[in-house]
Amino acid sequence: MTEESSLRERLIDAGVDLVLTEGSASVGLRETARRAGVSHGAPRRYFPTHHALLSAIAHRGFEDLGARFEAAVAEAATPRAQLEAVARAYVGYALERRGMFELMFRHDLLDSEPQAPGRSRLRRTTLPLFEHITRLVARCRAERDAAHEGTGSDAAPPPAVTAAALWSNLHGMAQLWAWGSLQLALGAPPPDGGPDDDQRDRLIAAVVAAHLGPVTS
Repeated sequence: MTEESSLRERLIDAGVDLVLTEGSASVGLRETARRAGVSHGAPRRYFPTHHALLSAIAHRGFEDLGARFEAAVAEAATPRAQLEAVARAYVGYALERRGMFELMFRHDLLDSEPQAPGRSRLRRTTLPLFEHITRLVARCRAERDAAHEGTGSDAAPPPAVTAAALWSNLHGMAQLWAWGSLQLALGAPPPDGGPDDDQRDRLIAAVVAAHLGPVTS
């Protein structure tokens, strides 16, 4: 790694730390420079705008989430098991790295400038993650239809639509769980009472079943 790329990574590291400890609203070029131990003008060499810095930080988050998806899928044998594993990885990331999770999907901030540096790099990370979920949805349907001799419903929405609805459901679940609302509704322990992984996993399985149907033998 060259000195230039090393400094850029240090700035992103500092930005990630700010997001995780104080939230994305705390991320500014000057404060990031201070955290990285460089002059206040140094970030401008790599991130000409605030949006460019936020996009680079979000890109780091998507790389991390993508690696978690790969690890989750590697340990599951069937498309349905893989989809549930990806869903658990998604919700787990949301709860472990809340500041990053809240920033990563704020494309109104990250992509607000049409030519903002980092925009195309974000598209290369965000879209493949969604496409991965879409492919798993399609494979789940194909496996189910094959097991039932091709009796799948022609009225089913396209896989991308189902994937988008599933994603929305998981995203909302993660937020409500982080806020303690779901635990209250379900009678589970509050967030400061320790994680209830079994309860959360059952809820994730129910979310997947709501969009793909129950698991059938």
